[in-house]
Amino acid sequence: MIPRWSAPPRRRTARTALTARAGRVAAVTVTALAAALVQPLAAGANTSPPPPPPSDRKLAAEPARHDATREQFYFVLPDRFANGSTANDRGGLTGSRLATGYDPTDKGFYQGGDLKGLTSKLDYIKGLGTTAIWLAPIFKNAPVQGTGADASAGYHGYWITDFTQVDPHFGTNQDLETLISKAHTKGMKVFFDVITNHTADVVDYEQKSYDYLSKGAFPYLTQAGEPFDDADYADGKKDFPSVDADSFPRTPVVPAAKKNAKVPSWLNDPAMYHNRGDSTWAGESATYGDFVGLDDLWTERPEVVSGMQKIYERWVRDFRIDGFRIDTVKHVNMEFWTQWATALDKYAAGHGRDDFFMFGEVYSADTSVTSPYVTQGRLDSTLDFPFQDAARSYASQGGSARKLASVFGDDYKYTTDKANAYEQVTFLGNHDMGRIGTFLRQDNPTATDAELLTRDRLANELMFLSRGNPVVYYGDEQGFTGAGGDKDARQTMFASKVTDYLDDDELGTDRTHASDAYDTRAPLYQQISALAKLRKANPALADGVQTERYAADGPGVYAFSRTDARFGAQSDARSGTEYVVAFNNAGEPKTATFATGSADMAFSGIYGTRDKVTSGTDKKITVTVPAGSAVVLKAAGKLPAPTAKPSLTLTAPAAGATGTVDITADIDGGQPARVVFAAQTGNGKWQTLGSADHAPYRVTQTVAKDIAPGTPLRYKAVVVDSAGRTASAMATSTTGAPPAPEVLSPIHI
Repeated sequence: MIPRWSAPPRRRTARTALTARAGRVAAVTVTALAAALVQPLAAGANTSPPPPPPSDRKLAAEPARHDATREQFYFVLPDRFANGSTANDRGGLTGSRLATGYDPTDKGFYQGGDLKGLTSKLDYIKGLGTTAIWLAPIFKNAPVQGTGADASAGYHGYWITDFTQVDPHFGTNQDLETLISKAHTKGMKVFFDVITNHTADVVDYEQKSYDYLSKGAFPYLTQAGEPFDDADYADGKKDFPSVDADSFPRTPVVPAAKKNAKVPSWLNDPAMYHNRGDSTWAGESATYGDFVGLDDLWTERPEVVSGMQKIYERWVRDFRIDGFRIDTVKHVNMEFWTQWATALDKYAAGHGRDDFFMFGEVYSADTSVTSPYVTQGRLDSTLDFPFQDAARSYASQGGSARKLASVFGDDYKYTTDKANAYEQVTFLGNHDMGRIGTFLRQDNPTATDAELLTRDRLANELMFLSRGNPVVYYGDEQGFTGAGGDKDARQTMFASKVTDYLDDDELGTDRTHASDAYDTRAPLYQQISALAKLRKANPALADGVQTERYAADGPGVYAFSRTDARFGAQSDARSGTEYVVAFNNAGEPKTATFATGSADMAFSGIYGTRDKVTSGTDKKITVTVPAGSAVVLKAAGKLPAPTAKPSLTLTAPAAGATGTVDITADIDGGQPARVVFAAQTGNGKWQTLGSADHAPYRVTQTVAKDIAPGTPLRYKAVVVDSAGRTASAMATSTTGAPPAPEVLSPIHI
């Protein structure tokens, strides 16, 4: 990016903020006090009885799985995959590389790949077992940003200027239509990588200073000069204040040559951006700051919400796209996602796309950070960074299986009425953090290529045989390693002229990046293809109930069952088949003994072993797993039918519930079983919270901040077993007062 120097902000704005903010704080305090006194009265004013809970039958009929639980993604940067036409290498531009963005000798510039090239290689992609192609952003970008050593091209697609057309470096909108049509014909979906957080860097500041300025010290101002908190309007329920160029800590300006650089035209209004300076990646700046200078959209504004809805509705309508991967999700306020995702879901369904699927990039290994974007933000899934972190620890670093167990133990946090953890999108590395091959080399600097290949195989097995929708990052199937993240993880599949790429290792081959890399005989390509066929032949390995069986404390065995269990009306002839999946990350064979779901049941190896074992009367089996590998054993018969009708005990959160709370159920008899949860707040409608198909039976609920303390909370849970028998229970609680927001002091100048 362009180097920037700092200068003080406008003094007039800061002084106005000081005076007006003091009055605002007092007004907010009085308003809050009045609301606290009135709300409990209002809550009790409605004397009509609350709606009754849904029937056991209705809750039991809720689906155990949702739209996308058996996808296999192939993530590709079009510029780096295949060059189908040299005519568009420069994007129709003329001049030097700083004008066209094209320089195949520099990893930071366009290499020449395009949509025609990608279309020509669909059979190669399909051969991996791919069901869905995920394209890095293909919209028109600023060709180059930055100067000198910081100059780089928009080959990656994240510096958008025109959201309505394909970047000419990749081809035309017609080329995109052809790609989607041919992919659909071959049984593959196409997903767009989309951005709502920012655009290309066009807006500048009159003061030529770029350090982040907080809302507490420099609040937004209305046209009348009154300070206001934009977060108060983010849910779209109140009219957003009128603002002008003086409403910001610094004066936003756009160079004359770029006044109309963006499409749609509303994006050219600088008042549609936060205008607070560069993010520090911490605190408030994580959602309000410019992403390395990129213009950060004011996503609390209703015009931005509706504008972004309309942009992406067009691609759903006109191009029959199958879903979105959404960039930089945690850098956008939660209220935006709740509104935007709900609107896009509704729009897609109205155009015949009931299975439209959206997953977001929430760059965090903490499930408490990632999961709210599903439960509150209403996305279908997130990119599973917690899984990636634990999988690397286990497969690459020889870490304890307990870390994996901890990640899967938090799966209940993703449960909603329309989603669950089986929809999580799992991956091992990507274009930002680096490839799995990079991590393998970093974690094992003295390992041989053969040893690294073994660990790579184990990582793939872990991803393909556990819950979630696996992603193959283009080139990983050819053993690409790279030398780090970002540009060092974006090699071309076609012969490269980039010096930094030519000395990268490729696992499982002596080939270098000086040659094309579309070898369907490559060992990792062959392995991934085989794993895909295994999942297709045995669907329980894709989305069957995952029940943990064993986790070594240290290097060793990690095991779980995948069971094709359906319940009640959802039962069919496949129900009840159990698969035992066991991994070993140690350097020698390991043996473990653990329980299964059946007594006296024969299990036969179908992957990684031909061993046969039989469970004892205690349901336990003993499994030996070779060093650095995985095994899958399939039961000869179904799980036994439950002998007793299930019973259920429901535990509500403690009185004074606020924020995100857990609701848990304990069941006796009737296993395997599934529990469906529902909740009612005050006298409102009953809402399905989701279902749990294995112990611990648990879901979460987020108590809205604007719910008055003391409001009744009612819960119902229904358990349904494989014989279709049900039982239910009720529980109650009350809401509490959310913690008071932190009050920041205005800056003194």
